[in-house]
Amino acid sequence: MSTVQIDRLLDTVIRQDASDLHLTVGRKPTLRLHGKLRSLDTKVLDSDDLVSLMKAITPERAQQELQEEGSTDYGFAYGTEARFRVAVFRQRGDVAIALRLIPNKILTFEQIGLPPICKELVRRPRGLYIVTGPTGSGKTTSLATMVDYININLDRHIITIEDPIEYYHYHKKSIIAQREVGVDVPSFSEALRRGLRADPDVMLVGEMRDLETMESAIRAAETGHLVFATLHTTGAAGTINRIIDAFPVNQQAQIRVQLSVSLICVLSQVLLARTDQSGRVAAFEFLVVTPAIANLIRENKTFRIDSAIQTGRKFGMQLLDDHLWRLYEKGLISAEEMVDKCKDPGELTEKVHRAGGSVGRTELDTVVAE
Repeated sequence: MSTVQIDRLLDTVIRQDASDLHLTVGRKPTLRLHGKLRSLDTKVLDSDDLVSLMKAITPERAQQELQEEGSTDYGFAYGTEARFRVAVFRQRGDVAIALRLIPNKILTFEQIGLPPICKELVRRPRGLYIVTGPTGSGKTTSLATMVDYININLDRHIITIEDPIEYYHYHKKSIIAQREVGVDVPSFSEALRRGLRADPDVMLVGEMRDLETMESAIRAAETGHLVFATLHTTGAAGTINRIIDAFPVNQQAQIRVQLSVSLICVLSQVLLARTDQSGRVAAFEFLVVTPAIANLIRENKTFRIDSAIQTGRKFGMQLLDDHLWRLYEKGLISAEEMVDKCKDPGELTEKVHRAGGSVGRTELDTVVAE
């Protein structure tokens, strides 16, 4: 397969507005479209196809890493159309590639459907702002929107630490520096530590992967910086527990105190297929740290956070399942999709039945063996 064909595949991803492209031996190139896998009508890929496709898009440095480590990640710009985040890895001795489309156009708060209070909170001068959700839930897109809003409206020095860089930002009212792990800096924690010496106002940590990065992010938020960070957790209470549990037991009481002071909010999100097949819609859980919530964190009563979110509507808070139910009532998502992505399937299934609806089996796409 020549580079012409990789171009054709990437053009198809952009034209169809797919989120991902999967290339693997023994299957046709496959798009992820509105959350579902769809094979393209081309030939079934073999080992040689995969090697030439990989070489057509993978920089020398990443090819070297693939050779040594068995996998590599990088991002590349595809003309002026878009950027792609790429994961190349070996499986059963062959190469496999997964490409994620990152559109060049950054969306607004309104287009994503973010809770209005998000916009107010990004104007805060300091604190920790955590965005969570499973892989592919739109965390990067939400963060890009927030960073862009600061960049347009406030004069700040923004440093992002990403692996790899996804959305490109350009200097507007703010100055923005984007550092890529493995290219500009060795690790997230090192970049955070050194970044604090560069007079930043805002720092974005692509992922809090380890204890050291979590410590550095909390310290940066405490010392007067606005820090955005992501975690692969679901729900606000779960996120706080996950951070505290990452620390040794003898440090946990201290971390609770630090979090209760430095945490601004937790935005937890999932993406769902729309019933009209026109794309996907995001659902959010949003926790704003009020003095009452700060007490619950400090006193190790995170199990009471969900009910505090329910009573904190006036502060802009909402539970994920409540937002999912509103989307279902508006007819934007199916009952199956809602129950699939919610935190309490039993409760929502009951609710659907009480409202006279039914939850059927989620339709599965049948893949015909080649």
